[in-house]
Amino acid sequence: MMTQLNALYPVLSGLPREAQGLLSGAQTMTVPAGTVLFDEHQPCQGFPFVLSGGIRVVKRSANGRELPLYRVLPGDSCIMTSSCLLGQVDYKACGITESDTELVFLPKPAFDQLLAHVPFRIFVFQLFAERISELMQLVEEVAFQKLDQRLANLLLGRGKLIQATHQQLADELGSVREMVSRLLKGFAEQGLVRLGREQIEILDPAGLRKLSV
Repeated sequence: MMTQLNALYPVLSGLPREAQGLLSGAQTMTVPAGTVLFDEHQPCQGFPFVLSGGIRVVKRSANGRELPLYRVLPGDSCIMTSSCLLGQVDYKACGITESDTELVFLPKPAFDQLLAHVPFRIFVFQLFAERISELMQLVEEVAFQKLDQRLANLLLGRGKLIQATHQQLADELGSVREMVSRLLKGFAEQGLVRLGREQIEILDPAGLRKLSV
């Protein structure tokens, strides 16, 4: 476990021996796909290092709609968890495993002690800054881009043949299926895409690119 953990999170192998000893209390666990790791208003008990799989972090509305915020992949850090641990507040979003996920869970007391070591503190805050930049970009897209622009951008980032339902695309955009289906039908009528069963083929990437700006 430690070999894989150090390979994905090199900062840990550079810590002093006493700091590395704090990791001995960490728990390795495998979590099935679709598991809610944390939810809004729950207290944060520790810090996850992702070894395989991934976590989707979303903000849910009262009517059940979701706005994807970011993903936590192997080697990444969850800033929602970091902010809750640092601020001693409950979670403000929900984290769900996208696939079977293996992670190392570091208890809060050990996390607090590791923060006393400069390399680990820099690691946490650097990833924090990167995620904040990503979230600011998301805010800009939601606030200033029309849904057809965001959908075109999403499609362009998926390759020529996209295996996804209209509902899955709507979830990623924080929208509703009916609106996404209407826009995709319009794209198809313009010859930009061809719609199939749970798949979308890109026919005119240049046309989609013009629409996305």
